[in-house]
Amino acid sequence: MRNILVAFVGAVSLLASPALAADAATQEANKKTVLEFYEAGLNRKDFEAASKFFGPRYIQHNPTAPDGIEGFKAFIGFLKEKFPDSRSEIKRAFADGDYVILHVHSVREKDTRGRAIVDIFRLENGKIVEHWDVVQEIPEKAANGNGMF
Repeated sequence: MRNILVAFVGAVSLLASPALAADAATQEANKKTVLEFYEAGLNRKDFEAASKFFGPRYIQHNPTAPDGIEGFKAFIGFLKEKFPDSRSEIKRAFADGDYVILHVHSVREKDTRGRAIVDIFRLENGKIVEHWDVVQEIPEKAANGNGMF
């Protein structure tokens, strides 16, 4: 009985491996898409380059940002005008199914501490269709020495 069980588990593992590999490949491709989008849009402030990563719609969940692809275009215009030297450094990137999560250190003006951001993107068919974010200013003095990154 034990040998049958071991053989069954082995067979199931072999059958599941291609599906797991495909899922892992999709997640890596999604992560690559979001990282390239972030570099083009947030760091280079190049809407045209960033727009190729959008799906047919873009749902924005940040309550202070306009919805849709045109809302993102307006945000890039705002960054160009008000914070042309802003820079975002991605500290960590995670993929989970159709979601990509970034942990980001964003500095809008030189010689400032900046902000810690968690961006969450949802993709469909390899294209960005939805976004959430949580933003926290980096304080001058923290209650602990752990750091935000």
